[in-house]
Amino acid sequence: MRIRPGCAADVPAILEIWNPLIRDTGATFTSVEKTADGLAAVIAERGDAFLVAEDAGAVLGFASYGSFRDGPGYLHTAEHSVILSPGAQGRGVGRALMRRLEDEARARGVHLLVAAVSGENASALAFHRAIGFEEGGRLPEAGRKFGRWMDLVLMHKRL
Repeated sequence: MRIRPGCAADVPAILEIWNPLIRDTGATFTSVEKTADGLAAVIAERGDAFLVAEDAGAVLGFASYGSFRDGPGYLHTAEHSVILSPGAQGRGVGRALMRRLEDEARARGVHLLVAAVSGENASALAFHRAIGFEEGGRLPEAGRKFGRWMDLVLMHKRL
């Protein structure tokens, strides 16, 4: 397995991983699928803050971070996403992506990394706990999808 910065050529594979989660699960509150142009713009904008794990040329997943909130007071806080293909889960891919992403964030002066996790996503909550994230708060019924309210769990890790 190799971890590297994402590029435009990764867009189709990432869309195949990400859009089914958006469409079919409560892992994210959005119901608007990612587009090729939109994703390519995010990858270009974030550069080394958008990492891809691949094995034998196949994209296994990605991890990325961006601004947590606008304003100079939040300059050293970032929010991240880590998403894996179903076949990559439980193989150490997420841990490897996050180690590299945390190193990149530290190098750019990020002090606090935030994860905003659906309360229904038990595996993501467990994953983040296992890699040193702590729960900072739970926003009850902060999101709505599939006709039901869902909690948002805010987790954080000091880098």
